[in-house]
Amino acid sequence: MSHGNLGLFRAGYFGTMTDVSAVLALVFALLTLQPAAAAPLEAYGRLPSIEDVTISPSGHAVATITTDGEKRTLVVRDLATNTITLRGYMGDHKIRNIQWAGDNHLVVVSSTTSRAFNVTNGFREWFFGNVIDLKTKKLKPLMGQSKADLNAIFGFPEVRIYQGEPTVFIKGVVFSGGEGRLSLFRVDLDTGANRLVRTGASDTIDWTLDAEGNLIAEEFYTRGSGQWSLKVRSGTGWREAASATAPLDRPYMIGLGRDNASVIYAEKDATQRWTWREARTDGRVTPEPVPALDLQGTLRAALDGRMIGQYSLVGYQGRYDFLDPGDGAAWKAIEAAFPNEQLQLQSWSTDRRKIVVLVDSRTNGPGFFLVNLLTRSANFLGAEFADLKPADISPQTPVRYKAVDGLDLTGYLTLPVGKSAKGLPLVVFPHGGPAVRDEPGFDWWAQAMASRGYAVLQVNYRGSNGLGAKFLEAGYGQWGRKMQTDLSDGVRYLAAQGTIDPKRVCIVGASYGGYAALAGATLDTGVYRCAVAVSGPADLRRMVGGSEGTSRRYWARFMGATNAGDPVLSQISPAAHADKVSIPLMMIHGKDDTVVPIEQSRLMAEALRKAGKPFELITQNGADHWLSRGDTRLQTLTAAVGFLEKHNPPD
Repeated sequence: MSHGNLGLFRAGYFGTMTDVSAVLALVFALLTLQPAAAAPLEAYGRLPSIEDVTISPSGHAVATITTDGEKRTLVVRDLATNTITLRGYMGDHKIRNIQWAGDNHLVVVSSTTSRAFNVTNGFREWFFGNVIDLKTKKLKPLMGQSKADLNAIFGFPEVRIYQGEPTVFIKGVVFSGGEGRLSLFRVDLDTGANRLVRTGASDTIDWTLDAEGNLIAEEFYTRGSGQWSLKVRSGTGWREAASATAPLDRPYMIGLGRDNASVIYAEKDATQRWTWREARTDGRVTPEPVPALDLQGTLRAALDGRMIGQYSLVGYQGRYDFLDPGDGAAWKAIEAAFPNEQLQLQSWSTDRRKIVVLVDSRTNGPGFFLVNLLTRSANFLGAEFADLKPADISPQTPVRYKAVDGLDLTGYLTLPVGKSAKGLPLVVFPHGGPAVRDEPGFDWWAQAMASRGYAVLQVNYRGSNGLGAKFLEAGYGQWGRKMQTDLSDGVRYLAAQGTIDPKRVCIVGASYGGYAALAGATLDTGVYRCAVAVSGPADLRRMVGGSEGTSRRYWARFMGATNAGDPVLSQISPAAHADKVSIPLMMIHGKDDTVVPIEQSRLMAEALRKAGKPFELITQNGADHWLSRGDTRLQTLTAAVGFLEKHNPPD
């Protein structure tokens, strides 16, 4: 997208709410009057045309992060006049979050990979905050006038109405006695002045503020012993509301509760299911736990942080549950306007009348809408991937099958447009984590590979999260074992259905998915014709040995190892079995990866070299673990698809 042409707002009134879906179909259908040739890979693999949209508290303006595929721009548009009031070029900065702090200020969080700070494990992704005064058009660093010993921030800023004015609270670090202490700062948005609110103890990990910006809870955790506790303000002092010894699965504070005198935290109950609890500052005990759902997340009021609802994923649809019946009714009206579509609530005005929604259409792809409940209208703000037409979106359907041991597995199958679902070449595309999950909806990787003629299978293998405690626990100790064969069981299922050709199957993955690709070439052989591993762990002994405390215990749980020297780590390390590789193998790794160090791919490359096995290794300058840069993201996709087309031609 050029900087001279915003291209965000397709002006027009979309009629009544019940007419929106019909008009949406028409808008996208008009774009199909083009030749049916597949879109270029750039249309899928560059950064989204729109990365984020958020509406101001009063609903008078929207702020948007747009890109031209590589560079980012912040745009603010006044809705009453339909004019741009700010355009700020962000360039290569990796923007992680934008939020309104009242109607006159925007807070922008970016990150960079650096070794600049002389602290332990200094090579990491550091976050920085800036505030933009929309009246003066000036930008100031959030930590510019603070007494913090680092100018980095930890976690996202929080906005509260402090003494009647929107105010930002941020977490930084203050060194005391040679030890870095997490500390809380308050920022005056007009002057940029910072005030140190509280310096944490050596084991402080977070705080909760009430709606007026007063501290009401502090959370503590000691990594070595696993001691966790939560203290809440009680009158002029503090009392311990909850505590536990939890080397793994520690309880965690979620934030301000349903009113201004409670804090929500999560802990596992006797059945090992995560349960939300409420700690009250007035000392009252909540008789029942707060209802919590799998893959839960809280919905919060923008200017005071109160919990107003929850988000969860149920089947193929996202589900929103609101505490206030009026909020629930508003959301149901939006769902009725976009039937059978996957919806994401992006942001809404303080009065909940103007709502930005990401509509992920199964046939048209994702696009942003501004819904106005007062006028019962919805304006199309723009497509997330502007260069993709409906003809470029491949259909995705849920898949269910049983693993060889009888465990029920689910996933998603994306089929290439215009191809009969018979004898197709297949790409198995496992998610990272491993304790996350694939969700329904548009996936730029899967869509890009399907556009070249491949069926794409995304499996929620055992150990995936958000599918119940038992399913998660079924993955414990199964790294490289049943977690791996869950994938190849999916291949066998689709082959038995006649959907795919079992002789034309490759595996592509990133992070844990990258490990699964390497394991597919070394541990679960005979299934795949080629493999592409992006940022994949290869030497688990080195990987576990380089981690500490909770991280090491987490890896050990899934890998089934008792310590970093456990022989089992070699048994499931692809680098230890490089001699078994008999298929073409490509590895791609960013030099700025702070999650899986690039050393892992280099160790695999050395093992393959010693075993006399051919391979390709692409190392990327400036690439992090999340492919945040447009150039390296596109390079990754182009290289991976080119490798697939060379070694597993779609036709």
